[in-house]
Amino acid sequence: MKDMTPLAAQMRPQKISDFVGQNKIIASDTWLMRAISEDRVPSLVFWGPPGSGKTTLAFIIARETKADFIELSATSSGIKDLKQVVERAEQNRRLGQKTCLFVDEIHRWNKTQQDALLPHVETGTLILIGATTENPSFAIGGALLSRVKVVLLEALSEEALILIIKRATKNLGISLKKEVVNIIANLANGDARRALGLLESAYLYNKDISVKLVKEIANKPQLLYDKKGEEHYNLISALHKSMRGGSADAALYYLARMLEAGEDPLYIARRLIRFASEDVGLANNSAILLASTTYDACHKIGMPEAAVNLAHCVIYLAKSAKSIAAYQAYQKARAEVLKSGNLSIPLHLRNSPTKLMSDLGYGKDYKYTPLEDDKNQEYLPEKIKHLKFF
Repeated sequence: MKDMTPLAAQMRPQKISDFVGQNKIIASDTWLMRAISEDRVPSLVFWGPPGSGKTTLAFIIARETKADFIELSATSSGIKDLKQVVERAEQNRRLGQKTCLFVDEIHRWNKTQQDALLPHVETGTLILIGATTENPSFAIGGALLSRVKVVLLEALSEEALILIIKRATKNLGISLKKEVVNIIANLANGDARRALGLLESAYLYNKDISVKLVKEIANKPQLLYDKKGEEHYNLISALHKSMRGGSADAALYYLARMLEAGEDPLYIARRLIRFASEDVGLANNSAILLASTTYDACHKIGMPEAAVNLAHCVIYLAKSAKSIAAYQAYQKARAEVLKSGNLSIPLHLRNSPTKLMSDLGYGKDYKYTPLEDDKNQEYLPEKIKHLKFF
């Protein structure tokens, strides 16, 4: 290698024409490209997975618009650092130069830190570009979110990663077999930084890079997952909908994604209990028994052994007949309760533990159904006795 700079840093594009893999946002007819070419870039938040190009694109935008680029990491900076940036930005402004502040992992700044940005974004003292791997709706305060444009970056395709890897091999002065390039792109899991890291590690170990060497270095793919963020909800939603649709294969895949990324098996087991009543319901009353037993099994033995218990239950639920009748019936009953409030309970259904209550008619004329015909007995409050929920 030419120097000791990490390969990912060496290969960082310097201009927009070299930026790879985000054509949806940097094609010539997109609003962002027009904003760059017309030098009217607003404050932005780049939302995307690791290695999708958030930092690089921010750097390129600053370079293309001739702005002073200042980079902060939210994990190691705070309001004191922001004040220093603002002082520099105000000085730049007096000299006729724009300032672009890039805040990496902006979701890690608390509300006070995020709010400190507001006046400077509003006045145009600086152009903010934040980067986050978490859904901005959850991770960024409403006040700041309302003042920025959110731009979604996607995980890089294998085709884009292959192009990046090939460029890097030229920089290293080496040639790789097609299958080696492909395995690096595949194991990078959409992350350009990881792809270049794998290539660099393999190169430093042995200039003759093989598929076997790359696999040994990679060990296993890094699974993107945040137990409190969007990917958590995306995966449990995918699991739920796959079981609802009867696809045991897809359900098993999403189950494995969650467990291998470190999800609590008891969380999944609780969701399976819910699914057993909400989606399988009256079509198979044994489903809730298995789901409940699965929860107990997970609680008793833990991971990794509990994975097969969850797999057993997931396959059963996916393949079971489905009925949402109980779920729909409860939703209708709930809606009526919220609409009509505390309607008076019929006297004959009320409890009458005291003489006074009996004298007032509590429990009077109630028909004990195991012994009496209750054909004409009403159970709902008078006002809604005609309603049917199930």
